[in-house]
Amino acid sequence: MPRYFFNTQIGEDVITDLNGEELRDPDQAWEASRSIIHAMVKDPKMAESGNQDRLLAATLVVTDEAGEVVLEFPFAEALTAEIAQDEAPRLH
Repeated sequence: MPRYFFNTQIGEDVITDLNGEELRDPDQAWEASRSIIHAMVKDPKMAESGNQDRLLAATLVVTDEAGEVVLEFPFAEALTAEIAQDEAPRLH
């Protein structure tokens, strides 16, 4: 299985994922990215003053083992998608 690395870019700063995660394909990497972003935003340490605003401007840059960018997932996009999904009408 391919290994994907989830690097967080906040402005000019990059937090590098040195371990990565073995996933089946880029679609699964996208799902993992969304989960990672939600977990980071909900982390109590990130709730400190100023951190939330910085996270909303951050991007999760996913690369493969060769260092090629597979996807870039802005934190704000992940959170906006969750809000839209929560507000979507429910069909019965």
